[in-house]
Amino acid sequence: MVGVVNGKVLVTGHLGYVGTVLTPVLEQSGWQVTGADIDLYSDCSVAMLPNRPPCPIADFRDWPVEALGQFDAIVHLAGLSNDPLGSLDPGLTHAINHQAAVELARRAREGGVRRFVVASSCSVYGGGGEQWLDESSATNPLTPYAQAKLDMEQSLFTLCECDFEVVIMRPGTVFGASPRLRFDLVTNNLVAWALSTGCIRLKSDGQAWRPLLHVRDLARAISGLLEAPSDQVSGQVFNIGFNTLNLRVIDLAERLATAMPKARLQVEGMADSDQRSYRVDCTKLANLLDDWRPSAQPEDVVDELSELFVQRPLTPEQFEGADLARVAHLRERMERGEIDRELRNVRP
Repeated sequence: MVGVVNGKVLVTGHLGYVGTVLTPVLEQSGWQVTGADIDLYSDCSVAMLPNRPPCPIADFRDWPVEALGQFDAIVHLAGLSNDPLGSLDPGLTHAINHQAAVELARRAREGGVRRFVVASSCSVYGGGGEQWLDESSATNPLTPYAQAKLDMEQSLFTLCECDFEVVIMRPGTVFGASPRLRFDLVTNNLVAWALSTGCIRLKSDGQAWRPLLHVRDLARAISGLLEAPSDQVSGQVFNIGFNTLNLRVIDLAERLATAMPKARLQVEGMADSDQRSYRVDCTKLANLLDDWRPSAQPEDVVDELSELFVQRPLTPEQFEGADLARVAHLRERMERGEIDRELRNVRP
C-alpha cells in the first residue's frame, strides 16, 4: 500500500521553530496545508514568516472530530517543546504532551484521518552513555518532558490499526535558521553567544552526546514519512537524524571554534555534567528514505545566524531572556495575564 501523497494535512504547531520551516516544504510537495497553533511565541520571530494564506489561531486541544475528518494526515508538532519548558509544570506537561496528543489522535481516527505523524524526542533515551541506541533500545527518561513523550508513544500505539497509521518520530537536537528561531538548542546557542560576545560558552562539561540535524532535514524527514508506503511506517518508531552527526557537545563546540577562529571557547567553571546523553542510531530512517544524508553541518549555522545578527544585533540578555527564550517568554506572558496556567490565550 502506498503512502498519502498530495492530500490535505493538518500541521499542529505550524507557527513554531520547525513548523514555519516545514509548512512551505509540504506545500512545495503538493500538500494542502492547514495549521493549528495558538501562537504563544508571536513576539519571538526573528524573520518574516512564510508568505501563505493565514490560518486561524486555534488550539489543537479544541479541534472536534468533524473538523479533523477533512484531513488525510496530521503532523503533530505542538506542545511543550523541551526539558526546561516541561519542568515548569510537570502536570501540565503530562496533560498537553501526553493526554491531549492522544486525544487528538483518538478524534482523528474517529474522523477518518489515515496517517498520524507525531513528534516524540530522542530525550526518551535519557542517560544512554556511549552505546549506540536504536529504536529497540531501552528508554530511560530523566525529565517530565521525556516521560510525557514516552507515555504518549505507548498510548498512541494502542490506537494504531489498519486504517489509522501512527508514525512516531524521535528527532535529534535540531539546529539552523527559522523565522521562529530557538536559541535554547545547543548549536544555535553556542553560535549566538559567539556572535554576540566573541565567546563560545559551554554551560556543561560538554561530555554529553547529542544527535544533530538541521531543521530543513527534519522537515524533509517528515515529508518522507508522510508519503512512505504504509507497510513500512505504520506502527513504527523512527530516530530522526544522521549517524555521522552524533557529537559530544565539546566536540561540537570545537568544530564551531574552528569555523569561528576569532571566538574563544569557554567552559564555565565547575560546570556540571549533563546526565541526558544519547548516541542515536538512525539507520532505520536511512534505509527508508532515498538519499538520506545531511543537507547542512553545524558549522553552517555560523553563516545563517551571522546574517541575522547583522540585520538584528542581539545580546545574550535578549536571546536568553523574555524577548526570545521560550521559558522566560511564557513566564512573562503569564505575569501579564495574557495566557493562563493551562497555556491558553486569555480573551479580553
